[in-house]
Amino acid sequence: MQSFEIDKTDILKVKQALEGDDQELLLLLNDYHASELAILFESISLESQKKIINLLPVEMASDIISEMSYEAHPEELLFDLEPEKRQEIVEELDYDDATDIISQMDADDQQEILEEMDKEDAINIRNLLTYAEDTAGGLMNTEVIKVGAEMSKKQAIDEIILQSEDIEEFYTIYVVDKADVLQGIVSLKDVIKAKANATVADIVNTNFVYVKASTDQEEVADLISQYNLTSIPVVDVNMKLLGRVTFDDVIDVMEEENTEDILKFSGVSEDEELSGNWVEAVKSRLPWLILNLGTAFLASSVIRYFEPTVTKVVVLAGYMTIIAGMGGNAATQALAVTIRRITLNDLSDNQAYRTVVKELTVGLINGAVNGLIVFLFAFLYDDNLLLGLVIFIAMTGNLLIAGITGAAIPLILKRVGIDPAVASSIIITTFTDVFGFLLLLGLATKLLL
Repeated sequence: MQSFEIDKTDILKVKQALEGDDQELLLLLNDYHASELAILFESISLESQKKIINLLPVEMASDIISEMSYEAHPEELLFDLEPEKRQEIVEELDYDDATDIISQMDADDQQEILEEMDKEDAINIRNLLTYAEDTAGGLMNTEVIKVGAEMSKKQAIDEIILQSEDIEEFYTIYVVDKADVLQGIVSLKDVIKAKANATVADIVNTNFVYVKASTDQEEVADLISQYNLTSIPVVDVNMKLLGRVTFDDVIDVMEEENTEDILKFSGVSEDEELSGNWVEAVKSRLPWLILNLGTAFLASSVIRYFEPTVTKVVVLAGYMTIIAGMGGNAATQALAVTIRRITLNDLSDNQAYRTVVKELTVGLINGAVNGLIVFLFAFLYDDNLLLGLVIFIAMTGNLLIAGITGAAIPLILKRVGIDPAVASSIIITTFTDVFGFLLLLGLATKLLL
């Protein structure tokens, strides 16, 4: 099957096929991967989605629903299907995927779907629903392959074959005792390569990485990335094996966390859906804009205070925008680098200090170079040496402040328990605007009047 990006032509083809013969539609759908159809579903109506799902085999239909984005509301599609069809799809889904979708429904709808299911499957999903969705417990799949340490190589292989019938993919085999307490891990390769008379205890790796069910999803992603794992076991406080989180789940987490950080960094609430309507967007963004407006009034008050200076040296109005703009850009650069460092690892006091010193140095050098350029422009274009000197000092000082605040503010916010991605940009913009105007207009008042 050829893989390609979904574009307007593909959407048009499917929409046209939906109006025609079912067999022709099915032939067209076979050219697409489940993930491609999941993207395409965002551009067609719920009725069209239902028609496609009902037409496709259960395995393909479940793959599409599991690949649909949160914002496409797969739970609405699933619940709108006929009970028999949705039961087949839910039971085909991995437990973690089924739980993610069912968790988005209201309590009555959840109950209706769970009552339709096989009792064992329903129990597993109910257990997963008790965990917060942004924890290892909320991410994990309870379907694992486990063997006892006392088993021989042949017994272990027989057990792996038996348990793997209901599991599509597995990478690690978990070694447990009779109470399901996790003792270690072993790879399928190690089991196969072991000597005929070897036991699982001879090849088990007892030095392994694991997470508790309450561990935050971002920490789970960091551990899988750090140790290059294909999956990581999830245990309770007594080390009883609960399930596993696989690397494909972590990819979704990393995408979600990155999107969240980008939205926060831009002053947009993480609750705003990217495909949401204008009402949701206004409710999400307006509070931050009002807060930003308040800080803008603070910068404006500085200009008002020095109004006599601006009136007498009108050319300062043009340079004010340059000083403020350059300070804001420099602060954003320092802020982006610092927040990225915080995200990748929790900085020690020494590392935090070195980060601030580095950005201070960068700000000083960049400020001096840019200040010199503007100094030469003011001296040559405006024929005013003192004006050039004022702008040089103001530019250098403001980029120095931008570097310090861009690094220090997010670190301080992190230490006091405030998300630096949310609050930093507004605070830093206030600093660079206020101090930029103070430096420029204050020096102009002293030297030019």
